[in-house]
Amino acid sequence: MKVVVSIGGSVLAPDLDPDRVAAHAEAIEAIAEAGCEVGVVVGGGSVAREYIGAARALGANEVQLDQLGIGVTRLNARLLIAALDERATLSPAEDYDEAVRALRRDEVSVMGGVMPGQTTDAVAAEFAEAIDADLLVYATSTNGVYDADPNVDPEAEQYERLSPRELVDLVLPMSRDAGASAPVDLLAAKLIDRADLRSIVLDGTDPSAIVEAVLEGSHDGTDVVPAACVEPDAWSGGT
Repeated sequence: MKVVVSIGGSVLAPDLDPDRVAAHAEAIEAIAEAGCEVGVVVGGGSVAREYIGAARALGANEVQLDQLGIGVTRLNARLLIAALDERATLSPAEDYDEAVRALRRDEVSVMGGVMPGQTTDAVAAEFAEAIDADLLVYATSTNGVYDADPNVDPEAEQYERLSPRELVDLVLPMSRDAGASAPVDLLAAKLIDRADLRSIVLDGTDPSAIVEAVLEGSHDGTDVVPAACVEPDAWSGGT
């Protein structure tokens, strides 16, 4: 089973707590030890936003801001690599070919950002497409996809199941609004739709939730299920 796990920077390292990073590394190791080929994409989180905000105030252009964000995602990726020890790549892959080669060496392939204009949401979807992944998991700070921002609207309702096209249609209007209510960005949603990627959006602050979702299909987030989807073999006792 091939799986890509996208871990938000605010999930992995909101306060640079080594115990939190170690717990997420243990979750990734558990998935690998169960026989899965595992790719991980790490986001920048609040630290990236702080750098971007400061640089914007200093007059940096959008490409420069993106490059700052990419730098932070790769720092966070290095934290995870340090916790994974010898199981992972020595350093974050900087392009998809490098990431795929690491998987072929039976390593846990870890990435941060890749290029300006592309978030780690999209990197994870493109990585998953590149390896024909059985499953893409977004470990966020929100337990799934909602019809509104649950941090703002107490009546926001969670979707238990969506098709990739429904995800695109849902994210599209959110992406026009400075943002922040979209569970994944628009490009990522379009890539999921293009590649018919079986995906899960869940709250990854408890690393065990990631393990249960990958190995058992059990979670309280949102399933994104293509029409012709075949559920991963691991959920029926295979690997």
